[in-house]
Amino acid sequence: MKLTSAVGVTAAIAATAIGLAGCAQKSTGSADTGGDSGTKTVRVFLSGDTNVQTLWEKDLAPAFEKANPGYKVDVTLDLHGEHDAQTMAKLASSVAQKKDPGFDVVDGGFVAKASAANLLQPVDASKIPALSDIPADVVKAGGTGGIPYRGSSVLLAYDTKTVPTPPKTLDELLAWVKANPGKFTYNSPKSGGSGGAFVATVLDKYVPADAREKMTVGYEKDLESNWDKGFAELKGLNQYVYQKGVYPNGNQQTLDLLAHGQISMAPVWSDQFTTGVANGAIPATVKAAQISDPSFTGGAAYLGIPANTPNGDAALKLVNFVLEPAQQASIVKDISGYPAISSDKLPAEVAAKFANADTRNLRKGYYDQMGKDLNKLWDEKVPGK
Repeated sequence: MKLTSAVGVTAAIAATAIGLAGCAQKSTGSADTGGDSGTKTVRVFLSGDTNVQTLWEKDLAPAFEKANPGYKVDVTLDLHGEHDAQTMAKLASSVAQKKDPGFDVVDGGFVAKASAANLLQPVDASKIPALSDIPADVVKAGGTGGIPYRGSSVLLAYDTKTVPTPPKTLDELLAWVKANPGKFTYNSPKSGGSGGAFVATVLDKYVPADAREKMTVGYEKDLESNWDKGFAELKGLNQYVYQKGVYPNGNQQTLDLLAHGQISMAPVWSDQFTTGVANGAIPATVKAAQISDPSFTGGAAYLGIPANTPNGDAALKLVNFVLEPAQQASIVKDISGYPAISSDKLPAEVAAKFANADTRNLRKGYYDQMGKDLNKLWDEKVPGK
């Protein structure tokens, strides 16, 4: 579903959205571009988790300022994207009224939607050369204004003490769950993407390829009937899931159950898993692999530059900087993210981390509004006896 016009945003919604600044966590200085006349400020708005905030505040922003004297980066966080709807409304209102949106670069899950609504500056390889090194389908998924800068995927984590040989396909995984009751679970899809990826993958067993393609790029509510068989299969798993139907609240709770040996297998985010192994939160006996037929979903995180930002040139400079090999290596090191650019452009020790991972062929999840419907339908159809 393509958003039609920014003009239709009401004054009441705009007023609510302008109050967003009070809900977000702001860092490093002022959000306006006044102050020191010799300094160019780039305001970055994050919709996500604290690990991404740390990446920007401790690494990307200071590195950019050091490499570009006279530039400053302000970072503001909306934790977990709790106010995405208000942010979109604010952005749409500012474009309609030709006013400053209050930020120059946005890093959030709604970037593709904002791009489809013509709220972002169109970009291509002439403006951002690194786009020519990123798979075309990944670039296309972000729309004309989405700029992929990192990625991740969901993997199947398993404890080798109890699972010496993990399932290799979705059907093998489902058979394993039934043969090992209580040893598997996934978080509710609305509480985190790892559980959402498991649900979407089971649903995809029954969704024709042409229908699924439409459901990844637009809102196709009439095609949701293709999910019925998958939801029935998920409901049938209740009796075999941890404690006969306990679904954790969030990606981290799932990882905690696995790390403490309460379950033997679960879907997990690649970046969270890698970070947990590195800091010792996840035992060395726990490994992770990808399944096939189909694989779990994954995808890119996108940056966007508001169509009406007064600091477009500075924003573009920052985005190009983030896609340079040094900064892409920082993303790998800091948050275990997949690089957006080809790993052969990264230092050898960084590229080696992805020797067994196909970081450039990630199976897309559903379109934003389709995903919201999926979460709601799961709540209605799956939990319970």
